[in-house]
Amino acid sequence: VYSVEDSDLCMTGTAELPLGGYYMDQTLTEAELPIRMAAFGHCFRTEAGAAGSASRGLYRVHQFSKVEMFVLATAEQSDALHEELISLEEEMFSELGLHFKQVPGNPTLDMPSEDLGAPAYRKFDVECWMPGMGRYGEISSASNCTDYQARRLNIRYRPSKAPEGKKKAPLQFVHTLNATACAVPRMIIAILENFQQEDGSVTNTCLIMGIEQEDGSVIIPEPLRPFMGGMEVIEAPK
Repeated sequence: VYSVEDSDLCMTGTAELPLGGYYMDQTLTEAELPIRMAAFGHCFRTEAGAAGSASRGLYRVHQFSKVEMFVLATAEQSDALHEELISLEEEMFSELGLHFKQVPGNPTLDMPSEDLGAPAYRKFDVECWMPGMGRYGEISSASNCTDYQARRLNIRYRPSKAPEGKKKAPLQFVHTLNATACAVPRMIIAILENFQQEDGSVTNTCLIMGIEQEDGSVIIPEPLRPFMGGMEVIEAPK
C-alpha cells in the first residue's frame, strides 16, 4: 500500500476497508444480520513485484475506481452469502456478454490456498477472455473472510437464542465477505477488446443484436445502452 509521509495513514486499496470500518467496535443483534453493502471507491495500489505485459496499459494500474460489495453475517449465513455474491457477479458479467474461463459446471475458479491472502478463508475468481493479452484475465473475485477481519475491527453480534440456564447468549464475531462488482479499468478492457470488430463483418453477436457496424467500431452491450444515451455502437473515427 501507499503510506502518507510523516503520518500513520495509508491510502486504501479497496472500498471494503471503509465499509468494514463503518461498523468498527459495534455490537449488532442477530436480527440485523446479514447486512449487505456496496460502495464506489478510488483504490491505490503499489503493485510491487508486478511485471510483464499485464503491467502495461489499463490491466494493472496504481490508481483505479471500483464498485465493491461487502457483507456482515453470522457464521451460519456466510457460506450461502458467498454463493450469493458469486451468483451476482456471474449474472452481471453474463448479461454483458463476456466469456469466462470455466471449470466443469462452474464459471468461477475456486482458488487454491496458496493463492489466498491472509484474511480469506475461501476465494472465487472470475477470469474473462482478453484478446489483447491472448489469455484470460481476472475481472472479479469474491472472498469469505470468516471472522478474521471482524476480530481486528471488533465487530460482534449477540445471538438471539441464549444457552440453557443463561439470560443472554455470549457475543460472537461476525463473518465478513467481499466481492468486486466492477473494477472499471478491467471492465473497459473486457468490453472494448471483446466487442470491437476488426474487419467490419457482421459477426454472430451482431446478427443476434440486429446491428451492422463499420470497420473498427465497438458494439455496446445491451445493458449499458441506457447509460450511453441509447447508443448501440461506438463508431471508429473517420
